[in-house]
Amino acid sequence: MFNAWSRRDRPPEEGAAAGLEGFAVDKTFLSSLKGILLETELALTFIIFICFTASISAYMAAALLEFFITLAFLFLYATQYYQRFDRLNWPCLDFLRCVSAIVIFLVVSFAAVTSRDGAAIAAFVFGIILVSVFAYDAFKIYRTEMVPRAAQGDQQ
Repeated sequence: MFNAWSRRDRPPEEGAAAGLEGFAVDKTFLSSLKGILLETELALTFIIFICFTASISAYMAAALLEFFITLAFLFLYATQYYQRFDRLNWPCLDFLRCVSAIVIFLVVSFAAVTSRDGAAIAAFVFGIILVSVFAYDAFKIYRTEMVPRAAQGDQQ
């Protein structure tokens, strides 16, 4: 009745990671430009979250929300799991993520710097750096993934 190795505790057979095949991390993506940009965005949003937690806790929700959104995109891209959702326009979603983060962090950073607290000023500085990283990411998405698709649509 009770086997020493239940099905979930049993070591996987050779070459069979069938259940976790979609969650294998693509290490080449993590070292690519897009992977490095997502990792930088993730690190900076976490730093800003810590700064807002130390100074003005009213603004930490924006940083925490963007942290989880960026983490989700990094997970989906690094595991190639986004390819299973073929009906979604991923470059457009990624572009909108970057643009919305730019707007949110510009507003929150300038609102936080008015408190003149040390951690809030640090959050402002990291926020401006993060806005520039998001702007570069949005520019790269637009130039490499959205413009070529528009040109292909015009030819058809």
